[in-house]
Amino acid sequence: MGTNRPDVSDEDLGIRAFKLQKVKAVERAVQHIRHGLGPSWGELTTEEIEELEWVLGEVWAYVAHSDWDGLPFGRLTLRDVIKILTLGSQLRRHARSDIEILREVRAVIDAEAPYEGTVAE
Repeated sequence: MGTNRPDVSDEDLGIRAFKLQKVKAVERAVQHIRHGLGPSWGELTTEEIEELEWVLGEVWAYVAHSDWDGLPFGRLTLRDVIKILTLGSQLRRHARSDIEILREVRAVIDAEAPYEGTVAE
């Protein structure tokens, strides 16, 4: 039984497929965020964007993939992105439970857009 695969196990192929799916999903999410932020996107540094991509990749691996496409990335504010970056920093440092942090990131993404008006006195 000859195969045309050069020393690549099914596990390796699965890992590669997983990583490719994650990259594509994160790219789509970032496009939605960039579009939603409009000119505010320019306030983010290259390093912050790379960190955002990393955090979103971790969230993608955490949430059910059937839920991912329904997440409202396009409604995130710059404040939301900064909060996600802060949580991502905690995640990298293992400051507390990874699951707890990932739940908080998901909550930021899922939260309703905050009211930006003024409060009557």
